[in-house]
Amino acid sequence: MSQARSLSIVVPVYNEAENIQPMYEEIRVTCQALARDWELLFVDDGSADRTAALVRELARRDPHVRLVRLKRNYGQTAAMAAGFDLCRGAIVVSLDGDLQNDPADIPRLLAGLDEGYDVVCGWRRRRQDPFWSRRLPSRIANWLVERLTDVHVHDLGCSLKAYRASVIKDVALYGQLHRFIPVMSWLQGARVGEVEVNHRPRRFGRSKYGLRRAWRVLLDMITVKMLTAFASRPVAWFALLSLPSFVCALIAAATMASSADRHPHTSLVISSVALLFSMVGTHLLAIGVLSELFVGTAHRRPRDRHVHIEGSP
Repeated sequence: MSQARSLSIVVPVYNEAENIQPMYEEIRVTCQALARDWELLFVDDGSADRTAALVRELARRDPHVRLVRLKRNYGQTAAMAAGFDLCRGAIVVSLDGDLQNDPADIPRLLAGLDEGYDVVCGWRRRRQDPFWSRRLPSRIANWLVERLTDVHVHDLGCSLKAYRASVIKDVALYGQLHRFIPVMSWLQGARVGEVEVNHRPRRFGRSKYGLRRAWRVLLDMITVKMLTAFASRPVAWFALLSLPSFVCALIAAATMASSADRHPHTSLVISSVALLFSMVGTHLLAIGVLSELFVGTAHRRPRDRHVHIEGSP
């Protein structure tokens, strides 16, 4: 592929046999009109239907198509990470394999990159999903992430995004962090923008997501908050966590001191509680200090005292 304007499209799929052919046709029509070298990577996330066989047949007929197969179902984040690692284009576009994302919106995302952004997110302003099980939890999650970080994006859950390969290949994805790629990219200094995109009702198959993923998303939001606020100073995070323990220890100690004469039989219990809370707080602080030492060592670069620099300062 010619690297300057080359385009890689990454589509994670899991039991989407009915959507493969129409998805391919729509992407092919869109890419042929872009005057760019392009490739299409279908990442099969351990499908149990004919998904892999259909993609393999497309790859045999069209050299633009590549099949990436995971050994089992690892989840959408792992599938996306595999596609990002193996794609060869200078620009990378991701979208879902359920035909709800519209490939015709790809040129709009690329125009956003041309304006100077490093990551351009799709915004499904008129989302065609059930309100209570999909849209409402998504709105709450997006509101929370916007409050926790400085990334102002309306729809983090939209898989239709465009990235510069130099940015997305440096983003470490794990868990369910594919929803937070804009935040992870922003942490590395990327400029993040968004454009409105079309969203269509699902035609074939059924959704792989539901309310049961809300707990995992909440845990990932805590991870993102740690990365955005405390990655460079972990001792601050652990000091914050230890604060309730120390407060409880002080309350227990004060209670013991005030009631020692009146209720001597309870002094041993209260003192044990105070000691327990103080040990928990001290333990958390110690972890913070060790984490601080680890981060400081990891970021320290050896300095060459014999470096010769030429030119104007």
